[in-house]
Amino acid sequence: MSDTEEPELFYLEYYNDFLDKVRLLADRVANSGWQPDFIIGIGRGGLVPAVFVSHQLDVPMLSIDHSAKVPGFADELLGKIAAMSASGRRLLFVDDINDTGGTIEYIRALLADNGCDAANLRFATLITNTRSSATADIWVDAIDRDTDKRWFVFPWEAVSSRESIVEEARSVPERLG
Repeated sequence: MSDTEEPELFYLEYYNDFLDKVRLLADRVANSGWQPDFIIGIGRGGLVPAVFVSHQLDVPMLSIDHSAKVPGFADELLGKIAAMSASGRRLLFVDDINDTGGTIEYIRALLADNGCDAANLRFATLITNTRSSATADIWVDAIDRDTDKRWFVFPWEAVSSRESIVEEARSVPERLG
């Protein structure tokens, strides 16, 4: 993709469609045979779906902000979350999309380094890439990034300017093809 070529933006902005996906994700969690003690929203994209899943399952929610890379809002909190897991608490991390797998890999590795019990963790996403380097445990829609180059724009992102969305999409050209 050239710097001037427009990415294919795919807006998931219809509230009812989004709500259907979140309800389906919550149903899949509820029917998985594994019930979390806490929902962990992964900031920034996973916070909104995590709130919905938390309410749907009537499970309390915590959050981390992985996207901003600001000290004190992710790694330090993940250390505390690892201790919760080691003490037997089941934790469901929720994100909007598992695209490259980088977020899931990073969180799993940091939790493992801090003594987390991996049996007490699950990751859920609205969309997962079947070619991702990490696997989400529960998802609603699966894509193959080798053939599906759409840049997904979730409802909470749709309020940004088109220029801002295009700039963000162009910042990761390997996802666009």
